Amino acid sequence: MATNPRKDYYATLRVARDATPDTIRKAYRRLARKFHPDVNPGDAVSEDRFKEIQEAYDVLSDQQKREFYDRHGFYADQAFSGAGGTAGRRGGVGFDGFDFSEFGHPGRAGQGPDFGSLFESFFGGGRRQGTESEAPQAGEDLEYTLDIGFDDAINGTTVRLNIARLSTCGQCAGSGSAKGAPPSECAACNGSGQVHQAAGNMRFTVPCPRCRGQGRVRSVCSTCDGEGRVRETTPIEARIPPGTQENSRLRIPRKGNAGVRGGKGGDLYIVARVGKHSFFKREGYDIHIQVPITPAEAILGGKIEVPTIDGTALLRIPPATSSGKTFRVRERGVKNPRGGKRGDQFVRISIVVPEIPDESTKDLMRRYEKENPENPRASLLRSK
Repeated sequence: MATNPRKDYYATLRVARDATPDTIRKAYRRLARKFHPDVNPGDAVSEDRFKEIQEAYDVLSDQQKREFYDRHGFYADQAFSGAGGTAGRRGGVGFDGFDFSEFGHPGRAGQGPDFGSLFESFFGGGRRQGTESEAPQAGEDLEYTLDIGFDDAINGTTVRLNIARLSTCGQCAGSGSAKGAPPSECAACNGSGQVHQAAGNMRFTVPCPRCRGQGRVRSVCSTCDGEGRVRETTPIEARIPPGTQENSRLRIPRKGNAGVRGGKGGDLYIVARVGKHSFFKREGYDIHIQVPITPAEAILGGKIEVPTIDGTALLRIPPATSSGKTFRVRERGVKNPRGGKRGDQFVRISIVVPEIPDESTKDLMRRYEKENPENPRASLLRSK
């Protein structure tokens, strides 16, 4: 490609080449406020600097333009400026030495450039991008992690949250324009909405990149700096439904970030993190618990009271119950919010052997051992 003077848009905005869109936007606003003609009336140097800043931002803030600039080292304003060279160079060089060969249609080598693609790359994309940037944009979704207690997750509760979010600017009602300030004439195109580009002896009229063909630019709102949104903390009341599980996601419509230029707001997603219980363990909609019993209850059997998530229940222990035996208490678990069916509670028995300080009780146990000589480990010994 023929050599052209290059403008370093990144250096103009004082940002790195890998700067994020947010970094570029902040750098532009900082410099634009400093060199704006309204701030420096009659200062021609500041006005020229402002135009350079605006030109750099128009390219770097547009993803398609920025990709083109990063790939080729120039964009529309630089494409035909000062092009030198000799006609007839390899690849089809024309227009005072500017090399159009890379814009040729695939599969048409040697047949000349595809000017439709060329003008689309330089000028057409800017018009479409400008239209898209002025269109309403939906707000972003937000996610909030909420710690709730074991009982609150089972029974449901209502919580009041303070959510940091982007809300519609009250000063400009989300427009981004200064309230009561009419748009001013664009200095780049003198209000015509069009600028001229030259290619050798040819001249083209294209939409002005600064005002995007409107001929007028708006004065930005001082409260939101033209964003149309401001960061604030919003109190939100959220109802946590009964049966909420760990990592459940509760969607609250339109409570995320506000939309831009009238776009719909994003949603807020509350992710539940459920606390532990001292003796209940939850698995889905079932409840598990370990309950101790005495040796006499294990030998003789009987009815015992066991705790549940909503009171107590009677559980029948059959005679000769071993430690580790698990019983099911139906429909004493957590209520499923979908359909209303409750889970079950599973009770695992553990036999607690007390200390026996008196000899009379020990004599009873010796007598029991003598009259019941069965060895519970006999099957294990035989297997060896």
